[in-house]
Amino acid sequence: MIPFSVLDLSPIVEGSDAAQSLRNTLDLAQHAERWGFQRYWLAEHHGMAGIASAATAVVMAHVAGGTSRIRVGAGGIMLPNHSPLVIAEQFGTLESLFPGRIDLGLGRAPGSDQATARALRRDLNADPNEFPQDVVELMHYFDPVSEGQRVRAVPGAGLKVPLWILGSSLFGAQLAAQLGLPFAFASHFAPAQMMQAIEVYRSRFRPSEQLARPYVMLGFNVFAADSDEQAQLLSSSMQQAFVNLRSGRPSRLQPPVAGYEERLTPPERAMLEQTLSCSAIGAPTTVRHALEAFVARTGADELMITSQIFDHKARLRSYEITAGLQQG
Repeated sequence: MIPFSVLDLSPIVEGSDAAQSLRNTLDLAQHAERWGFQRYWLAEHHGMAGIASAATAVVMAHVAGGTSRIRVGAGGIMLPNHSPLVIAEQFGTLESLFPGRIDLGLGRAPGSDQATARALRRDLNADPNEFPQDVVELMHYFDPVSEGQRVRAVPGAGLKVPLWILGSSLFGAQLAAQLGLPFAFASHFAPAQMMQAIEVYRSRFRPSEQLARPYVMLGFNVFAADSDEQAQLLSSSMQQAFVNLRSGRPSRLQPPVAGYEERLTPPERAMLEQTLSCSAIGAPTTVRHALEAFVARTGADELMITSQIFDHKARLRSYEITAGLQQG
């Protein structure tokens, strides 16, 4: 098996709060380190009732400070929301505190609704099409300071913080290939263009100082349990989250509901089937077969595993099963 990593949205479950979610995040990260996962990524989302990782760099420091070996990263920072210099300083600080363990994944989506995006940026004049220029500017801040350079990132300048491009379309694939950066595709919730994006990235890749050959990481949902039936039940929390989000009523992560799919309309079922097509749901053998088939189909270099499960102990168990499959 290829390397597995963890994507944690720090889910806020119904009946709980962000403080407990962040404690669960650290607990999961410590387990993931012991179980041999490659890296632990957190994502920037704003104004989402069920996600506690809005201040992504702060949560990364919480995780990195409570672990010792696992790489800790942003998957990702939504760069249009920020000045490239501010992100360089934040991640330069993280790299200075936790040398050799920090990843910086970059995306161009707002990670929020338009009203929240406006509150983040104060206005929406920033053009998302400037994302490539912002990435190049950010890369420059990590270069050694040149003579006469007036604007510099301190900390940041001269530090080797690995950059990744995140995407759910061909845009990110093209940019990652052009800049010679590793590419992480959001197939765990937007799989429609996955295969085409992989082909574009690999065929157009230009080697860089950071990366000699293409490297593809794919998002993948896993709901693993001791039986197929139990895993199907656990997955209903994620199904509810997507239906609620697409219906314009995002919520905290809800308790699992037996027979949830049977209550849905045909369009809702079709939406879930398409959105969550890159998923493994079941007992260990079922999950193993799904993972092996996905890797064989895509040729992924690494999988970023996400498990949006209501009960924290059941979530830990899902990752424990997945880690065991990785190790044989």
